Amino acid sequence: MYTTLFTHSACLEHDTGLGHPECSDRLRAVLAALDAEDFCLLDRQEAPRATVEQIARAHPQDFVERVLAMIPAEGHSGVDADTVVSPGSGEAALRAAGAVVAAVDAVASGRSRNAFCAVRPPGHHAERERAMGFCLFNNAAVGAYHARAVHGLQRVAVMDFDVHHGNGTQDIFQHDPDLLYCSTHQSPLYPGTGDRGEMGEYGNCVNAPLPAMAGSPEFRHAMTNIVLPAIDHFKPDLIIISAGFDAHSRDPLAGLHLMDDDFAWATRKLGDLARTHCGARIVSVLEGGYNLRALASACSAHVRELMAA
Repeated sequence: MYTTLFTHSACLEHDTGLGHPECSDRLRAVLAALDAEDFCLLDRQEAPRATVEQIARAHPQDFVERVLAMIPAEGHSGVDADTVVSPGSGEAALRAAGAVVAAVDAVASGRSRNAFCAVRPPGHHAERERAMGFCLFNNAAVGAYHARAVHGLQRVAVMDFDVHHGNGTQDIFQHDPDLLYCSTHQSPLYPGTGDRGEMGEYGNCVNAPLPAMAGSPEFRHAMTNIVLPAIDHFKPDLIIISAGFDAHSRDPLAGLHLMDDDFAWATRKLGDLARTHCGARIVSVLEGGYNLRALASACSAHVRELMAA
């Protein structure tokens, strides 16, 4: 079995406008890095389009339809001050969610050992009924609900190491005891959520906020003492990684100081838990990361570790 890369050219057509940090060059940088010889054994697949019904497991159907109706025929439109859509954004969002659905199918069926979804727009800020923070649909949550509905993988853990708290995933998961959301993130920082006391209705939201300027020691301590034990205790049937790389020391939008080795280490530790509890099943989906060189190198370290799992 291979590590499978799911992506689609439509994700490059989500045009956020001049100077926007969540730009198509991010995905180009990732895909160029994954074209290196190190990744010649990646199984490469085109992401399908998610159906409205698949996305509506995580969001109300009328919300999904409203978001798609907001896509302009030309030019740009703002969902909020940060979240810009253009004529290609709807197709990109459907392919991004569809990539995670297809990745879950591949991993659950045993066709792939694990999978990485190189897609945009990202998803972890999209709440159940609100698109925000560069995100339209919550790709990780769509994948989690698909795993349950189609493959009977009832207990799904999402681990989010993006520098920004995934308020959307927490919002969608917080009332379901069979879904676990774990996050390391800088605090205080956008979107202003993710305090330790935000534990979900069943204690199924585990937040490990890090102060500005924190680096490898603080991150690894939070993972070792908070996040990894929570996932181990939860005993998931599937692990989904919200793989944001904007906690990298070179990222311009935040102030943590992680390096490539930290992302590789976290991936390796999550792989250990996946082998223990869920037959090594991991699906990873790209979230943030806004310095192109740092994004490419950190993402490469992450995928290289998935391939070695």
